[in-house]
Amino acid sequence: MSGGNRIQTGDDARAELDQQKRQTTSRRELAKHQGFDDVSPGLGELDTQAFEKALGDNADEALGMLADLTGATDKVLREQAKRLAGRLVIDVARSGPVHTRGVGRLRNAPATDAMGDLDLDASLEPLLIARATGTTPALDDLRVTEWARPDTALSLVVDRSGSMGGARLAAAAVAAAACSWRAPNDWSLLAFSSSVIVIKDQTTFRSPGDIVDDIFCLRGHGTTDVALALKASRDLLATSRAKRRLTILLSDGRPTTGEDPVDIARTLDELCIIAPAEDCEDAAELADAVGARWVPLVGPAGVPAAFQSVFDR
Repeated sequence: MSGGNRIQTGDDARAELDQQKRQTTSRRELAKHQGFDDVSPGLGELDTQAFEKALGDNADEALGMLADLTGATDKVLREQAKRLAGRLVIDVARSGPVHTRGVGRLRNAPATDAMGDLDLDASLEPLLIARATGTTPALDDLRVTEWARPDTALSLVVDRSGSMGGARLAAAAVAAAACSWRAPNDWSLLAFSSSVIVIKDQTTFRSPGDIVDDIFCLRGHGTTDVALALKASRDLLATSRAKRRLTILLSDGRPTTGEDPVDIARTLDELCIIAPAEDCEDAAELADAVGARWVPLVGPAGVPAAFQSVFDR
């Protein structure tokens, strides 16, 4: 642990997450969700057809309910919900259009230098010659098309202060899965309140499923030290050799303890804030003060569109 015992890494972070997993939610508390009795009509029961209907009726509410079910006191229900949520969150994270600007672009290259789909138009002449002569075309005469990704490092910073559950928890999980998908080899994940938990550092590989599972165990806690979280993100990104280093702050941006985050935010290479649409005034003010971008988020189903805006610069 570092940062005056306020930034938890490694075994300390793991111990904190394991401790939070012990906090569960009773069926009585879960019943606040609309449609809960249909989705879970009895102990240990999860009706996937009823959930699919709920998802179609109101995706944000259904995702929020599912996030809470992953912390159910009912162990059988909890495990079923985790399996369903893990698959669904990753699917939602990949559902939005991937904007190539700043993230990736198609490039045409010799087959000796790249792996991809054969570009028939660019390779037509050597293919015709090879057919006419009964020979095999040389690889360096053939062209392939592949995705070339510029160096982009991400650091997702999730606010877990105050109330952390339902739609907020689901949004954080979808955002983490989106980061894992877009920058699988160079991204970090931090959860913060008055302290910071480093769930994933910049270079250690962790599967999206394990990451989502850790997100679902987060519980709301304490005050909000935005400056400390941004400083931790900056330090993690400093270990990356990427050309573009982007901090994504998932928060209302309102500090209730610690330093003014403006000075720290100005030291970041690039910052974007994804803030709840119903409470985004402080996020907009912080973004304006440091020249950052900010995106309002209506609910977890809107995360892919928000990420498209993040990468569109």
